Amino acid sequence: MDAVSMARELGKLIQQDERYKAYVNAKEVNDKDEELQKLISDFEMKRYELNMEMTKTDKDADKLKELDGVIKNLYGEIMVNPSMAQFNVAKNAMDGLLAEINNVITASANGEDPETCPSKPSGCSGSCSSCGGCH
Repeated sequence: MDAVSMARELGKLIQQDERYKAYVNAKEVNDKDEELQKLISDFEMKRYELNMEMTKTDKDADKLKELDGVIKNLYGEIMVNPSMAQFNVAKNAMDGLLAEINNVITASANGEDPETCPSKPSGCSGSCSSCGGCH
């Protein structure tokens, strides 16, 4: 079996993993959460307004400050929404799984033994949310 075929098999395994299933479920819950979708839509609209105001040659500093405040408030509301909180937990777990897989593949491509190379870089907690990046 070639490497691409094995990657397809790996893709099937990923889709059977509980972290993947939780991620997909949380994404569906987010998509169906009307309150959350309205907040996201409002956030995107205000961000667009801010970008438009920033491109003007005669920027209105008060309007920029107001839009920035509204955007920060909307972002805060989005992040405390229970659906978004659940999604972020699931996404972080999924990102962790993908990072581990990537680390094994990268280490193997660099000549390390695929059976013994670490799946996490040294000092890795497994949570990408607190990480400064993989090296």
